[in-house]
Amino acid sequence: METKINFTVDDYFNQRTIKDFLRKKHDVSASLLTQLKQSQNGILLNGNHAAVIEKIKVGDVVTITLPEDKNEIEPINIPIKILYEDAHIIAYDKPPFMPTHPVRGHLDDTLANAAAYYALSKGENYSFRAINRLDRDTSGIVLAAKNAYCASILPKSTKKIYIGICEGEISTPFTIDKPIRLKEGHTIQREVGEGGVRAITHGEPIKISNGHTLIRFTLETGRTHQIRVHMASIGHPLAGDDMYGGSRTFFPRQALHCGEISFMHPVNREFVSIGSDFSSSFF
Repeated sequence: METKINFTVDDYFNQRTIKDFLRKKHDVSASLLTQLKQSQNGILLNGNHAAVIEKIKVGDVVTITLPEDKNEIEPINIPIKILYEDAHIIAYDKPPFMPTHPVRGHLDDTLANAAAYYALSKGENYSFRAINRLDRDTSGIVLAAKNAYCASILPKSTKKIYIGICEGEISTPFTIDKPIRLKEGHTIQREVGEGGVRAITHGEPIKISNGHTLIRFTLETGRTHQIRVHMASIGHPLAGDDMYGGSRTFFPRQALHCGEISFMHPVNREFVSIGSDFSSSFF
């Protein structure tokens, strides 16, 4: 099923071209614009076929018709909680111990499998385009786009807040600004070190109890295992994170939860904030 998205022309783009409007106002990529131009009804102006060089005026409606999408991941009936959904975007509450995407050894028990089944149960069929990818053992919000346009725009405005439990006591807010690189001899594990990519993590302690600290994390960068690596680098690994020195005595997996995601909606330009309660995952 094709997806149509309507954009209304504002004062700033009065008497400018459709191409300017789509590229500069709505961040339509050059590749997607080319694809739309090659489609019979890819671009419409007030309901009629239009060329991208046509000029527009205030109040005109420019419609883009995205190609029919199809999911290629096997749908599996796995119950999954939906935190937010509209015609273009969906947010799932991923439980711990569930991979986000199919990988060797996990081809039919992933969030992508559950998402495919959920979509089909509603008579929809779209690719699984996760904007953020959580590790298998990390719980919380996974935001996904139902079409290619939103998938290209969402990462630009999406902000994430994580909740984690680290070993030891931390009483004041902190910032870790250390580069992260792939650990020599490993394909997954990371470490802090020269030659790595800059990574910045901010932490705000929430509660200290039994030799552990509950922390609210915000990230300026999004490196693989960023929070896990940074906390281990300062001697406070996440509880349960045995890959990075954490003990599993009190927690069976890394105590990390994506608790909030906010973004500017690519279509209606409204601010959206989604939350997920961490208490059910941690306590």
